[in-house]
Amino acid sequence: MQLNDTQFNLLRRSMKRAKAYEGNLYSKKYKDIDVDGIRTQEDFESLPFTEKSELRDVYPLGIQAVPDEQIVRVHSSSGTTGTPIIIPYTKQDVEDWAFLFARCYEMAGITKEDRVHITPGYGLWTAGIGFQLGCEKLGAMAIPMGPGNTNKQLQMMMDLGSTVICATSSYALLLAEEIEKRGIKDKIKLKKGVIGSERWGDKMRQRISSELGIELYDIYGLTEIYGPGIGVNCSREEPMHYWDDFIYLEIIDPETGRVLPDGETGEIVISTLRKEGAPLFRYRTHDLSRIVPEKCPCGSPFPRIDRIIGRSDDMIKVKGVNIYPGQIEDVLKTVDGVSSEYQVLIDHVNGKDVMTLSFETSPDADKTLTENAVTAAFKTKVGLTIVPKSVDMGELPRSEKKSKRIIDNRF
Repeated sequence: MQLNDTQFNLLRRSMKRAKAYEGNLYSKKYKDIDVDGIRTQEDFESLPFTEKSELRDVYPLGIQAVPDEQIVRVHSSSGTTGTPIIIPYTKQDVEDWAFLFARCYEMAGITKEDRVHITPGYGLWTAGIGFQLGCEKLGAMAIPMGPGNTNKQLQMMMDLGSTVICATSSYALLLAEEIEKRGIKDKIKLKKGVIGSERWGDKMRQRISSELGIELYDIYGLTEIYGPGIGVNCSREEPMHYWDDFIYLEIIDPETGRVLPDGETGEIVISTLRKEGAPLFRYRTHDLSRIVPEKCPCGSPFPRIDRIIGRSDDMIKVKGVNIYPGQIEDVLKTVDGVSSEYQVLIDHVNGKDVMTLSFETSPDADKTLTENAVTAAFKTKVGLTIVPKSVDMGELPRSEKKSKRIIDNRF
């Protein structure tokens, strides 16, 4: 995608503001850059990337680009892999986020008549409150449950007649299994699901959709860029529309940093066009996708990216073979009798890496034949011999947040 004149003007204005604010990350990063001189696509693509490590280095508020009195809220990444990233928001940022999220709901066909059951977490994390902000902006009824207490979730779902479920894919699957187990599907009025925060494969998507009897929508976002709500798929196709009047999106080769042509898969890089509290320019998300060049049959003018297939920093190397979670899901979906849930355990035994792949199988599946089929498919598609382990449905752990699927004991 090429920057248009409106995007150029918004970017230059935002860059100048950030650069001029003393102590902001960009006051140092852009010290020797003439922002007014950025006139062409080539000029913009010559700007350095912004890395997540830089945001951690200026903890807690070195990304802030406006005075304290303009900041009304902060949110934060989880910080599970290091220093958390604190993102400050102005009043306008919060209003813009609500507007973008409401636009996502509308794209999914959700209206004021819906009752939106919100299970993602609240607090410093951007999830729960983002789903609620968008719901209230739309004018639908928000049911702000937050995570956990599955008994209460299902009771409120039945008593209040929830029509939309907002959740991680892991928790949506857990709820679907519980509804089936308790035989209460006829008391559930869900019609749609808005799912985010973790990638999910075709088998999990099909299970959630069929077991709950709902349409599923994949919502995109990250804490550093507002939060969830910067993109969602429509009812016509799987790729997600993203809001290019608020963000500019590039796809780069994660190894070379070269901008890739539309249609090629690489790492998503995002620049904010209107964000005030914490603007970001050429921010490397590490999410892997591609820009879909074809026009969507739904008629929306907003451009699209394909479903997120993984993260460039999620790659694991076993016996010299590079493996992404998406590859594991691609293998499992080709084997009959294998469900969506899996877990990888990597150990170093007697000087060698050993990868054990546990996966759930349907009750009528022959476990030995299934294990052999998974082993053969993995060797053919990924190039690695694994230790297969077929387990019963429901045996692998379920999560109210994101499921931990890869456990690496080598380090």
